[in-house]
Amino acid sequence: MPRINYRTKQRDFLLDFAKSTVGKHFTVEDVKAYCESKNICMGTATIYRSLEKMIQDHIINRYYLDEKTGACFEYVGEEDGSTSNHFHLKCESCGKLIHLECHDLEIIKSHLLKNHGFYLDSFKTIFYGICKECQNNE
Repeated sequence: MPRINYRTKQRDFLLDFAKSTVGKHFTVEDVKAYCESKNICMGTATIYRSLEKMIQDHIINRYYLDEKTGACFEYVGEEDGSTSNHFHLKCESCGKLIHLECHDLEIIKSHLLKNHGFYLDSFKTIFYGICKECQNNE
């Protein structure tokens, strides 16, 4: 039985917000602040439910950066695959999550699939290290 995709005003509002964040990550707190700035009344439970549904529909991804901070989310596009394929860098000093589009990593991804039969999901791959700003501050 096909799944019916209900479109509510809240879902459409959150989808518009998510699309406005392409190339960035956002949190539930960011969504709440955006709602307040637009005078939209949307409860935290509704935001979480809507985000969960968008995760299930492969419209956004959820990332847990560490045990101390909550999840962050990233718009990855709808059925048209409208966002670019990229990897993530996580600074272990300041906690920043950085998008990285790198041809050399695409070569590694291709190598893993061809030579090892392993598909690397670049949207979920996070490389840990120290960002340039934190290196310069040390």
